[in-house]
Amino acid sequence: MTYDPASANPLGSNPLATRNDMQRALIDLFNPLLPYFSEGNARVRLDAAAAHFDRAAADLEGFARPLWGLAPFGAGGGHFAHWDRYADGIANGTDPNHPEYWGAVNGRDQRMVELAALGFALALVPEKIWDPLNSRAKDNLIAYLIHARQFDYADNNWKFFRIFVDIALDRLGVEYDRSLTEQYLTELEGFYIADGWYRDGNVRRIDHYIPFAMHFYGLIYSRLVDDDYAKRYRERALAFAQDFRHWFAQDGATLPFGRSLTYRFACAGFWSALAFADLEALPWGEIKGLCLRHLRWWADKPMTHRDGVLSIGYGYPNLLMSESYNSAGSPYWAFKAFLPLAVGEDHPFWTSPETPPAPLDKTVPLRHPGMVMMPCKGDVVALSSGQENRQMRFGSEKYAKFAYSTRYGFSVESDERAFAGGAFDSMLAFSDDGIHYRVRESNDEARLAGNVLYAKWSPWPDVVVETWLLPSAPWHVRVHRITTPRELETAEGGFAIARRDFEADTLLAASGSAHAIGAEDFSGIRDLGSSVAREGLAQKAPPNTNLIFAKTLVPQLRATIPAGETILRCAVLAVRHTSAVSGDWTRPPAAPDIDALRALAKQGESVSAMDAPGRMP
Repeated sequence: MTYDPASANPLGSNPLATRNDMQRALIDLFNPLLPYFSEGNARVRLDAAAAHFDRAAADLEGFARPLWGLAPFGAGGGHFAHWDRYADGIANGTDPNHPEYWGAVNGRDQRMVELAALGFALALVPEKIWDPLNSRAKDNLIAYLIHARQFDYADNNWKFFRIFVDIALDRLGVEYDRSLTEQYLTELEGFYIADGWYRDGNVRRIDHYIPFAMHFYGLIYSRLVDDDYAKRYRERALAFAQDFRHWFAQDGATLPFGRSLTYRFACAGFWSALAFADLEALPWGEIKGLCLRHLRWWADKPMTHRDGVLSIGYGYPNLLMSESYNSAGSPYWAFKAFLPLAVGEDHPFWTSPETPPAPLDKTVPLRHPGMVMMPCKGDVVALSSGQENRQMRFGSEKYAKFAYSTRYGFSVESDERAFAGGAFDSMLAFSDDGIHYRVRESNDEARLAGNVLYAKWSPWPDVVVETWLLPSAPWHVRVHRITTPRELETAEGGFAIARRDFEADTLLAASGSAHAIGAEDFSGIRDLGSSVAREGLAQKAPPNTNLIFAKTLVPQLRATIPAGETILRCAVLAVRHTSAVSGDWTRPPAAPDIDALRALAKQGESVSAMDAPGRMP
């Protein structure tokens, strides 16, 4: 029998429907870590791959991140057999004379991130990891926390990390400089936009860090602290829930968008935090369904190594899509999904029947992140303009594509010299030499007019592109007005679908169109009357570039455009029905009028993401 990589997934046989199921899932996911605890229990080293920070910080990450789930589990009465290891590890990791010392924080440091999990656990289950310590170990721990909190944290969600340390110090009766706490509480307010939406710092990024960081920490704060900030965090979460639910498909998949997707089911963290905070932002049955369906979506994915340890990647192990700050322990931020274990089995989160998924039956414009959420026969597609990330690799792919899908994910490019072989799913790529290429990285303008997104961007300083994105479910339409002083080659891609072995898929490329039919899915792109003729190509994308499928097919349109002005129009379709080739594919939307679109763009409102300068200090 051929080995099935998904068989190592600890969630595979779990129905994930009850509190007991979630408790089991937590322990089943944690247990594979046990062989990798160091002798002194302060470090958890999972493999030899590195992140940009030092090895000691990476080992601390592997040790601390599971506490986001273990602490609620313990607070909710769950039996965890290894609290002694955590108490020993904390004692040894904060002892400067111990060989497993975590190292001192002497500036902005990854340890600051992991100490937030430790602060959370100290606040929630001090009887497990504080009370067992002797007086010397307690002194070392307090000294370590007091020292670390004095430094400047990154100007984004990191500011909550000092606050979580301070909550722990409060619970332990330790005196400290509270002005630093108030400073960060005030500065975090500066990231709030409106209607429940934040930015993750003073940048053009409104991604999953808003639910699984900004709101997640705010909701925990609102349960542990009673002040005006707590009230505001709760009010904002009530508003945010109304929009964020549209980022989830009927099968539980969320929208893969932005950075840190290796944290996987941390994307359920917002729904989990609502339970922890006892905040019914939606009916409890709906919150429960959003949370548990998302966990169930992961149950058949080959997301772990053979030993059951979570891998870096998304739908499968994949270092290519990772960020430089991902160590082997990073994926255990996924344990943020287990916050509901802190509430009893009589809590309405657990007693309410799961509400069946409500299908997205209309387009929903979201001005703040610059998205138009669109239903696509069980899939959810987000048309997108206005965000960027020019500080991290694959920022264009993670933030600046034209469309993102809960079913088809997105791809990152693997070769900067492969214009001919690039995936370019949901992108328009340009090349002036047939080898290298440019795509959208940022926007000079981004506006939302009703359900239509407009953006103005430049792949080179002397080339200007205006792009309109229009929903026409299950299709979407793209129009580009390009002004260039020289001839350029172009490639525009539809959605990536899974590719089978033995050339079993159906590929068709013609003048003005291309489509691919896989085992379950159809993906196609049609020209809608561009000012130049475009040829179709069913691209066999490079392996391991898509986040969900290791091998993919991407239909593309390619053309050489002349100097001057060019108009490109196309319609894109991807659905989980191979019969679409004789159905939806034969009924493309009409080509929009460019002059009408230009007039519409002037009436639109600026996308809120654009109001930030786009670069961190």
